[in-house]
Amino acid sequence: MKTLCRLLLLVAASAASFAAAESARRPNVLFIAIDDQNDWVGPLGGHRLAQTPNLDRLAQRGTVMLNAHCQAPLCNPSRTSVMTGLRPTTTGIYGLAPWFRDVATWSDRVSLPQHFRTQGYRTLAAGKIYHSGFGPRERQAKEFDIWGPDGGVGAQPPAKLIPATPMGNHPLMDWGVFPHRDEHKGDYHVASWAVEQLQTAPKDQPFFLAAGFFLPHVPCYITQKWIDRFPDDDTVLPVIRRDDREDTPRFSWYLHWRLPEPRLRWMEENRQWRNLVRSYLASTTFIDAQIGRVLQALEASGHADNTIVVVWSDHGYHLGEKLITGKNTLWERSTRVPLIFAGPGVNQGGRVSQPAELLDLYPTLLELCGLPARRDLEGVSLVPQLQNPREPRERPAITSHNQGNHSVRSERWRYIRYADGAEEFYDLANDPNEWTNLAARPEHGSRMAGHRQWLPKIDQPPAPGSANRVLTYNPATDEAVWEGAGVRRSDPIPE
Repeated sequence: MKTLCRLLLLVAASAASFAAAESARRPNVLFIAIDDQNDWVGPLGGHRLAQTPNLDRLAQRGTVMLNAHCQAPLCNPSRTSVMTGLRPTTTGIYGLAPWFRDVATWSDRVSLPQHFRTQGYRTLAAGKIYHSGFGPRERQAKEFDIWGPDGGVGAQPPAKLIPATPMGNHPLMDWGVFPHRDEHKGDYHVASWAVEQLQTAPKDQPFFLAAGFFLPHVPCYITQKWIDRFPDDDTVLPVIRRDDREDTPRFSWYLHWRLPEPRLRWMEENRQWRNLVRSYLASTTFIDAQIGRVLQALEASGHADNTIVVVWSDHGYHLGEKLITGKNTLWERSTRVPLIFAGPGVNQGGRVSQPAELLDLYPTLLELCGLPARRDLEGVSLVPQLQNPREPRERPAITSHNQGNHSVRSERWRYIRYADGAEEFYDLANDPNEWTNLAARPEHGSRMAGHRQWLPKIDQPPAPGSANRVLTYNPATDEAVWEGAGVRRSDPIPE
């Protein structure tokens, strides 16, 4: 009997040892998020003057999704989608509130880091990964094991650097240079913390380390050495057409509603357009440098060969294109985002032109790490494309902004349908700036129908506690009315 007991104990110990060894061999994950970063990065070629040497190097040792798009062109719904694996049209979360844990239907949803934790991973986060507002540290601890600094703006000038902006002179609407040090910025602290975690990461337990950077989100405060990298002349400005909005539906003029960002006319009148573009480009380069610090620490840590690195942005940002600044649109500059993978199981130097969605991050990371798949995810794994860039993919990328407004982006085309039934259709191969709306041309009817079939089958109204409002538009009076959250408000058509 004693011999049998010893044998059973030996078997149990061996099984535990084997399980621990298997867990230790699983790839780590370095999960890097950037806020409001459009395609103005080297690997995507969105701006010819972009300087992102660290992302360029990461792209060379991994695979770039050249046609990746967010699920929502706004922080909270986009990040909620990434972390839950669900579309905004499923959760009803379209605005800056609520947090999904505060919606009864989704309060027990297993998030991406929680799933990794259940599989034996040590989970850590700093900076902006979720949007914000999810309560005290004990509540945060349910999402990640360890939390670092919050990040954010960091050093700020004593007063705004630019003139008062329209639509409420929002305090975040500011940009430019003032005397401060990089070490005083919130993003520098996030990078420093991530470096420390990599230096001390245990060898016997895999980690899921998330670092969220705030810039180039406004306010784009930058030090002189970064902005000096970009010419102080109009060569930095994106090319625009003054008649760009004349063939877009009136509904689209209101959809990016009540943004704190000023419109292009105000920026030109106040000579701020070039200042914003230079500050945004400089902020992008600064964040690239912080990512470089983290990647360098990963190389020095001895974990690089067994770590999957993914860099993504929650949505894009207009800087004059379509005659606006800001996000909250269904056009390319607002939906297209960096999405780069590198590490075990990822092809080196890959470039994928097939559409991809941020929604695909959850199932892709599970497959790359050999973790159990989940049947409740709405994205699909990108592993086939990460291993073979020419592997076809049937699904387009779908972006939604408030109920009823959706963009369907295939490899070549973009189809947009608004809540009032208005449509847009663009040929990105021949019209990368989306200057010519083809929706009224009969020769594109079948192509539009093929894209229309991908519109979300589930299109929930705003979840309880939503900060966003519902838009209705009356073409007879050319009036738009926003209703919800106790507010009813009419807007004149923009001039």
